[in-house]
Amino acid sequence: MEQNFQTASFLEMVVTHSAKNSNHDFDIILDKKVTVHDYCTALINKVFELHQSDYPIFLNYQTSLVKEPIVWLNRFEELISNNEDLFTNKRALCRYNKLFNLIESKRKEVQFSSVKDDKQTIAKRFINAESEDRHFSFCEVKKQIDSLDDDNEKILLLTKEKHEYRQANIEFINQKLPLFDVQCSKEIKQIYELQSIKSSIEKFRPTTASNFTPPTKLQFNCNVNQFVDIFYQMSREIMVEGKPMVEGNINDIAEMIVNTFIDKEGKELSPLSVKTILQPSREDKRPNTNKRIDISKLL
Repeated sequence: MEQNFQTASFLEMVVTHSAKNSNHDFDIILDKKVTVHDYCTALINKVFELHQSDYPIFLNYQTSLVKEPIVWLNRFEELISNNEDLFTNKRALCRYNKLFNLIESKRKEVQFSSVKDDKQTIAKRFINAESEDRHFSFCEVKKQIDSLDDDNEKILLLTKEKHEYRQANIEFINQKLPLFDVQCSKEIKQIYELQSIKSSIEKFRPTTASNFTPPTKLQFNCNVNQFVDIFYQMSREIMVEGKPMVEGNINDIAEMIVNTFIDKEGKELSPLSVKTILQPSREDKRPNTNKRIDISKLL
């Protein structure tokens, strides 16, 4: 492993001893005392050993072993991010990007499951029906969709719940409430109707930007870390009357840079790489003193 390898603060580290003759391709095998460094090293090695097509199964398997899968996923994401250079040096950025997408997808899946499996007590009068495995309460589903901002996610949740109801072996139906699947269908129809109304309103709303075309991005001709470091200096090091020369959080500054500039080869910038360079703790990602463009000398 390279000298600049960085670990992540895993709270749960499930490993298998080789003496147990584990036949599972997705186990993390360590024969010595488990340390964070050794565990992180074994994880990274496993990432490069596996085929990319095995990544979803690997994440499913590892998260099934821990008590807090979302915490584990967050630490795994941190480990991958901390060692971006490993993927760059091995020309494996496609693995890097795929892992980030899969981690985010798995995190949403776990969050959705945790909401669905939440066994909070609910009054019997709010339960539409019960099957052998679960109960169906539109009251609960309505609370879930009201917490979502994206209409597509709402429709996906309602459709999934409706199909689960129709495929379940229903043992009890509350005659005082509408049928569960009927309520889901009505809610989906309402969402579509509201989308249509909003679309119609937008068509007739006066706008001066109908022919707007996004501006051409500007190209810089130095290294990415040198260029982004200029914004780090302006937001962190150069003060004007006690305030940073440029004020803004890391996400906003990174978004501005990515949306405005392309690199010296004319390629789009990686938002994650830009954010990493802007982080105060990631001095290793910014240029050395002899390569740094010190803008304080220009003022």
